[in-house]
Amino acid sequence: MIAFGKEAAATAKAFRIAPTDSNYFAVLFDPEKDNIRNVFVVEIFTPGGATPPNTHAQADEFFYVLSGEGIARCGAAETPLRKGDALLLHPGNEHIVQNTGTAKLYCLTVMTPNEGFAELIRNGQPVELDAEDLAVLGG
Repeated sequence: MIAFGKEAAATAKAFRIAPTDSNYFAVLFDPEKDNIRNVFVVEIFTPGGATPPNTHAQADEFFYVLSGEGIARCGAAETPLRKGDALLLHPGNEHIVQNTGTAKLYCLTVMTPNEGFAELIRNGQPVELDAEDLAVLGG
């Protein structure tokens, strides 16, 4: 068994779940590639973009804002998101994350357990990371 995995975010495979989605994902670690029970991605939101309203039956979803700003809504509650903020969403709560800034919003997103999220991402449309993405992901 391999003791650790390593992935450079700038060379990770990226996908958009649906052609009309305003967010896309650079896959860092997932069940298919790494034989794990969760998924780690950098989620990238275009200005004004958002996740569709969604709920997870058993998974906790974690967001850590790497760059940009946005807002998270869960039921009637909402909270602003800025670089350095961490957000944890518990199972069973419908939520969205939206980019409210003028630049892209970048979040490290972790779903535990995976609950089919990685498969949904990988079955989407491949996306090429642009120069802005590579600059943020490359540190």
